[in-house]
Amino acid sequence: MTIPLPELVETLLGGPLSIVSAGDPVLRTPAARYDGQLTQAQLDRLARAMQETMHAAPGVGLAAPQVGIPLRLAVLEDPAEVTDEVRAVRERVPLPFRVLVNPTYEPIGDAHAAFFEGCLSVPGWQAVVARHTRVRLRGQDERGRELDEEVSGWPARIVQHETDHLDGTLYIDRAITRSLTSAQNLIDRWPQPTPSSAAEAMGFDLP
Repeated sequence: MTIPLPELVETLLGGPLSIVSAGDPVLRTPAARYDGQLTQAQLDRLARAMQETMHAAPGVGLAAPQVGIPLRLAVLEDPAEVTDEVRAVRERVPLPFRVLVNPTYEPIGDAHAAFFEGCLSVPGWQAVVARHTRVRLRGQDERGRELDEEVSGWPARIVQHETDHLDGTLYIDRAITRSLTSAQNLIDRWPQPTPSSAAEAMGFDLP
């Protein structure tokens, strides 16, 4: 029997949220559009709990299906505490905390950037993913205000990654599979700002 969404949210908010791992069907099922199924207080509590869970993981984005809630909701935040070289190469700039409700994105232009990417629901692994460098983000915030903006660089990657979750898509579906590496090998062997050395050594092509 399917548990009504408000009841499911209340049950999960009764304790710390747990991040579900790949293999759970909730990560492969398109999430329901948010149409006021929760009270504003419930939505605010859920967003705060997701923020705390994201920080504790730690991560820079978290979608509601990742905590077992099949709802088109995601939270994003990236302090971008990286070196100047990484910041320049990856266009990784600070992204203040924000809540996305019913987000969608579409590419702007044809440019792509390929970098290693990981996921809190696929712990211990990373792989190179080519993402659009600029996207148009549309949706609402947690107060129902409409969003229609251009996002670029690393924030655009985060938007794409988290919005994909809401469609049942994991980053590994878009990854160059030959680039798959353990998190420890990424630290030990491939800490460079770009994955070019990894591509040469492991024999995969970059877009």
